[in-house]
Amino acid sequence: METPASFAEQLADAARSMQGWSSTQLTLEKVVLVATEIIQGCDLVGISIVHAGGIDTPVGTTQALNRIDELQFVLKEGPCFDALHMHEVVHSRDLATDDRWPTWGPMIAEEVGVASIVSYRLYTTHDTLGALNLYATNPDAFDADDIDNGHALAAHVGVALAASQNAENLEMAISHRTAIGRAEGILMERFGLTPDQAFSVLRRVSQHQNVKLNRVAEELVRTGVTPR
Repeated sequence: METPASFAEQLADAARSMQGWSSTQLTLEKVVLVATEIIQGCDLVGISIVHAGGIDTPVGTTQALNRIDELQFVLKEGPCFDALHMHEVVHSRDLATDDRWPTWGPMIAEEVGVASIVSYRLYTTHDTLGALNLYATNPDAFDADDIDNGHALAAHVGVALAASQNAENLEMAISHRTAIGRAEGILMERFGLTPDQAFSVLRRVSQHQNVKLNRVAEELVRTGVTPR
């Protein structure tokens, strides 16, 4: 009979597989599957991500988790909110009676049927990226080992998430640079401009129209119409 893999072995396998996840969305979806498999007592998982416009929950085991996290940031109370703003790890044994979140806790316990939670801040040395939220339908579902194991998982998730975001940002930057280079080439050929002059034209149009430089370049490449 095959011996079940230990948590350390499962975490090691998950960490190695995370290295190949270049898409942020794929990374988050895989983390949800990994967390429910290797953290005892965990029934539901949600991941909240910090971005320029605020915070959202792009992936979770159920749609109900979107409402769970949305309400935290509307009410400004809840374990995920606290994990992002105050504490690296936030644990609640019974959301219905936890006096830290008198509005959010009972509301979520009744509407969604979750009873306990552990939230972990996802971060690197330089950035807070979001939070990993582990939910259970039973009160006091997470013991000390579960909380420590979740903490270890969150550390690996933070690194994998940062890597996937960096890869996407680099890919986007290369795409933008390519479009700008092609637009410069069009202006240089059409008007006999130098590369610096062509770039200056694109930049002036961008500033005048209050449109990002890469969007101006992409429009010129797509339509061939010289920007005014």
